[in-house]
Amino acid sequence: MLDAIRWDSDLIRRYDLAGPRYTSYPTAMQFTDQVSTFDLLHALRESRKASRPLSLYVHVPFCANICYYCACNKVITKDRGRAQPYLQRLEQEIRQVACHLDPRQTVEQLHFGGGTPTFLSHAELRQLMASLRENFTLLDDDSGDYGIEIDPREADWSTMGLLRELGFNRVSIGLQDLDPQVQRAVNRLQSLEETRAVIDAARTLQFRSINIDLIYGLPKQTPDAFAQTINEVISLQPDRLSVFNYAHLPERFMPQRRINTSDLPSPAAKLEMLERTIAQLTAAGYRYIGMDHFALPDDELAIAQEEATLQRNFQGYTTHGHCDLIGLGVSAISQIGELYCQNDSDITQYQRTLASGQLATARGLLCNQDDRIRREVIQQIICNLNLPFAHIEQVFNIDFRGYFAQQWPALQRMAADGLITLDHEQLTVLPAGRLLVRSVCMVFDGYLEQASRQRFSRVI
Repeated sequence: MLDAIRWDSDLIRRYDLAGPRYTSYPTAMQFTDQVSTFDLLHALRESRKASRPLSLYVHVPFCANICYYCACNKVITKDRGRAQPYLQRLEQEIRQVACHLDPRQTVEQLHFGGGTPTFLSHAELRQLMASLRENFTLLDDDSGDYGIEIDPREADWSTMGLLRELGFNRVSIGLQDLDPQVQRAVNRLQSLEETRAVIDAARTLQFRSINIDLIYGLPKQTPDAFAQTINEVISLQPDRLSVFNYAHLPERFMPQRRINTSDLPSPAAKLEMLERTIAQLTAAGYRYIGMDHFALPDDELAIAQEEATLQRNFQGYTTHGHCDLIGLGVSAISQIGELYCQNDSDITQYQRTLASGQLATARGLLCNQDDRIRREVIQQIICNLNLPFAHIEQVFNIDFRGYFAQQWPALQRMAADGLITLDHEQLTVLPAGRLLVRSVCMVFDGYLEQASRQRFSRVI
């Protein structure tokens, strides 16, 4: 069993830097407009030749209400009719992408994100899933990981029944905080009863996994009140929990400008929230997977981490990293072989491009050999907390110590500080370094410059 986290306030203060979350390496910050639809079509053909299984991500950008903390690509509207023109173009994209793949490439993983996917009517959800089933080979035996993000204010028992009927077996429920003061400050009023009703429905309908999203560092939050939220959430017994650090970046995300900066908790209060959250969840039997994620010991993520098979991609921690990830919809990102590509983030331009018969690829990156080496290093550290140098040397035919000679002094400092152990054979993240694993990964980031770090959230 993996060692538990050890809280070390001094190390946290020294290594709590701003940096990427490494859902990819290189990160989306390195994407350029040099990648085109031609590159995507070539990557799809290579995927077809290799007959790799698929993971589909479908972006539904619409929300009826604005949450002030939100940094997602979304369209705020009360007009439900706006979904239909978007769905028309999305289904066109589905057809245009799928025709370059082989029906034998099964979809092992499917995720609907947003926005609020349940903004769509029942008829529209049926229509969208029918289009996916018509063009891709979805599994019919409930063995796939088919998930959807749920806003309990936009879902009821009939919605949950429909989703189960359509083949979804995992739900991720946005909650953030149960304190009414905090909810008013971020414009998201959501009762415990609403959330419990959706979870009860999911359990009755035999959804395989329930995830709850929480955020610490929101306006009006206090350590005591957030601890009460955590206790209430523990009583709901989700299989997984995501406890995100709120990054206040109003210069990048316009809705955050509605948050009064003076209402934000102090850095010390945020640290106390995280420390108490870890203690509460650990006492309740949850394992810390990493990067704000917790899971019960029998969850697939926890088991994969124990077995050193856990992976990470744009979907977050996953057991399906061997799949080619196809992103569909506005701003969606694909990872196909060595290609990363992203659709246009402007919904109007996305729809206009597809209306002209073209795919909406706007930017991306084709990994070079150095990218591949560093990606594998970061993946091993962030997922399995251990990096055997021989593995990297065998896969890439390099001398690890020589290749990363420039990084070695920084690693030695981390070892001296107790974040990692380091010898000639491997790097291992210690309990005191688990919360700071992003900082360890940043040592190996060939693109990270001090000037760009202001665009990232802090580690803690």
